[in-house]
Amino acid sequence: MSADTPQNEGGPARRRWLIALLPLVVFLALAAIFLRQLELGGASSTIPSALIGKPVPQFELAPLEGLSGPDGSQIAGLSTETLKGRVTIVNVWASWCGPCRVEHPLLMGLARDFSARADVRLVGINYKDKTENALRFLGALGNPFAAIGVDPAGRAAIDWGVYGVPETFVVDAEGRIAYKHVGPLTQDNFASKFLPELEKIVAGQGG
Repeated sequence: MSADTPQNEGGPARRRWLIALLPLVVFLALAAIFLRQLELGGASSTIPSALIGKPVPQFELAPLEGLSGPDGSQIAGLSTETLKGRVTIVNVWASWCGPCRVEHPLLMGLARDFSARADVRLVGINYKDKTENALRFLGALGNPFAAIGVDPAGRAAIDWGVYGVPETFVVDAEGRIAYKHVGPLTQDNFASKFLPELEKIVAGQGG
């Protein structure tokens, strides 16, 4: 009997060890999937949107209170109607979003490049953010946006089909979503994909 005791106890002990190990195995599997996506180098930006070619959703967002333009006046908010009449780049961002900080210099450069053009403008949707944090972010890094609508609960972003910040849309002059980029803009994808798509959309408007 005593000789059999260690053998009988080995089964439950092994099961307990395997159960304890299971969370680690799941974590490693998820980590491997995440690392694989990073290795694909921007594959997330190819996620399709069901809204491409369709009118922008009906929405109306208040301005970011306390954000002034060059003339000292409050910068306007956003609505469906304000996204008509010219090509509009709509960037969905937040102060707490690390990749938003990384892509911000590109947005600043884009705003400078298109500042003299009447056919394109850059606007922002501030997503699930606090006013003071958003103002601090723009105060430190600069404000590239001609208008900003605040979406504190993320309801407008849901209607836009936003997966997560940052995301950037191009809306044509008729108010239709013509292009969507998921994830941060980088030097590579900006030059190779985003800018050519933007110029193609502008050219299609007779710009």
